Amino acid sequence: MLGTVYVDFDGTIAPADPTDALFDRFCDPSWRDIEREWQEGRCTSQVCMAQQVDLLRVTPGAIDGMLATVAIDPQFPAFVDLCRHWGLRVIVVSDGLDRVVGSVLRAAGLRLPFFANRLEWLGGDRWKLAFPFARSDCTAALGNCKCSHRAKGKQRGLEIMVGDGRSDFCIAETSDLVLAKGRLAQHCRSKRVPHQPIKDFSEANAFLAGWLARTVRKSA
Repeated sequence: MLGTVYVDFDGTIAPADPTDALFDRFCDPSWRDIEREWQEGRCTSQVCMAQQVDLLRVTPGAIDGMLATVAIDPQFPAFVDLCRHWGLRVIVVSDGLDRVVGSVLRAAGLRLPFFANRLEWLGGDRWKLAFPFARSDCTAALGNCKCSHRAKGKQRGLEIMVGDGRSDFCIAETSDLVLAKGRLAQHCRSKRVPHQPIKDFSEANAFLAGWLARTVRKSA
């Protein structure tokens, strides 16, 4: 195995950010005030997400019905194929909701390992959020510590990060290659983190194909 590609979900694989869409549709509008506090660094990701999920008022069937309409970037399956061709495993790492990530990936016919916060149904239209992948030493204080899913030691190989937001900052800063859009691209520019700006997976595919051909040839 050449290495691992870590890919964010909301805003990256699913450009329309289905978690935000879910909250917009089924939460009190105050969820956006909570989101703003997190984006400005005034609360942790765990606090933000837990409070937002507490505002959810929706049945499981209504959630699943909404998620059935969510589209992924049409070039993401080709990205997965490209990575597999080069011996790279693809892992989806999200600080969003496992029910959202799993449902959308399955509907797209993609069987990929993924890690996300666990959305738990309390009955009726009420929900709570659990954090099975939180770590007390997570420097970004994420609900799902993305760095914790990295391979260890000699198993690590090349590490590539594809993302768009605040939850990707930490893992991106120590990856071999960063394909960045949105707030992640802004962060990389401000912190002088080497990265390739992208708008979508069409651009990611074109750049990654050339980068791998050059990089793998040099290391052979």
